[in-house]
Amino acid sequence: MENMIPRCFKTPDQSYFMFGPRGTGKSTFLKAKYPEAVYIDLLRPDIQRHYQARPETIIELVGANPDKEIIIVDEIQKVPEMLSAVHSIIEDNKEIQFILTGSSTRKLKRSGPDLMAGRVLLRNMHPFLLSELGDKADFLKALKYGLLPIIYLAGDPENTLDTYVSLYIREEVQYEGLVRNIGNFSRFLEAISFSHGSVLNVSNVARECEVERKVVENYISILEDILLATRLQVFTKRAQRALVAHPKFYLFDAGVFRALRPKGPLDNPSEIDGAGLEGLIFQHLKAWNAYRNNKFDIFFWRSRNGVEVDFILYGEDGIFAVEVKNSDRVRKQDLRSLNEFRSDYPESHTIILYRGKERLLKNRILCLPCDEFLFDLHPDKSIQDILNPNYSCIQHE
Repeated sequence: MENMIPRCFKTPDQSYFMFGPRGTGKSTFLKAKYPEAVYIDLLRPDIQRHYQARPETIIELVGANPDKEIIIVDEIQKVPEMLSAVHSIIEDNKEIQFILTGSSTRKLKRSGPDLMAGRVLLRNMHPFLLSELGDKADFLKALKYGLLPIIYLAGDPENTLDTYVSLYIREEVQYEGLVRNIGNFSRFLEAISFSHGSVLNVSNVARECEVERKVVENYISILEDILLATRLQVFTKRAQRALVAHPKFYLFDAGVFRALRPKGPLDNPSEIDGAGLEGLIFQHLKAWNAYRNNKFDIFFWRSRNGVEVDFILYGEDGIFAVEVKNSDRVRKQDLRSLNEFRSDYPESHTIILYRGKERLLKNRILCLPCDEFLFDLHPDKSIQDILNPNYSCIQHE
């Protein structure tokens, strides 16, 4: 464990859920952080069967280990019936800290977080931030393979990524009994990958998959419940113009997007690269914000006439509008959407992230290299710290 990469996840002092997709490093992190804890691994079939038959056994386990104050239950969604017993223990013994990990919230929705409200905090573990990786940080590698620890640190990340997608995303969904027709779901995964970084049109996805709209709605909900996708809502506060109503869709990791996205002679590589870059920025913003206790709400902005800003960060620290460009230059037309947003929200801070190498200031819009921004995006830094370092920009009006 001495070679384990330090994570930005801050552990609470009280009991907490730790949610995150498989492969984000939850178990590795917890075993290193709490080496003396009682550890219940529900991924082991024998242990899972044991607790399925007698979930109250955990009460006996805690009673038999009075010197142990930390109990870790890994993949709690495998035996959600244990939550009632855990709740009982927490009520009776305030000294015990439970850490309950999960890669799906679907089976826990009825009794899990609601039952534990106020007693067990909700936290999330995300793929790596580039700022966590130190000398192992590689922007182009992250763009190609994503930042899941199990993949990024693998000797053969390409094959590991393919295995992750086929074994986990498809087979795990089938194992959990979340869908009846795995063939339809596999076609859906390919079709929905075209929506990554785009305004979501459920009817178009359903037509592509040749299934009913309600089936696609259910599949999208499954992806959200197993923490593999997010619907990003449009920013409508004090709206000055007509805006779109549909959310944007993002898969949780840039590498998983690339593995799912079909590629052929008619596909434009720059479109795939652009969606991959936008997704990489989003997963960083989402993780950075979560590790800072969600000080911002994250949205996008798009008018009915198609003017769009990729990300809006809205919170007590201000309004920050972020546009992502998969280009090494910032052209005059690239400024249009941010200028229009700023005309509606003059108090906003406007930023372009692009593939160039210089910090620029164009028409009061800060233009930053993507890799520089991501290397600096650390939960110990506020957005102001990242945007306003101790050196000036090159000014271009």
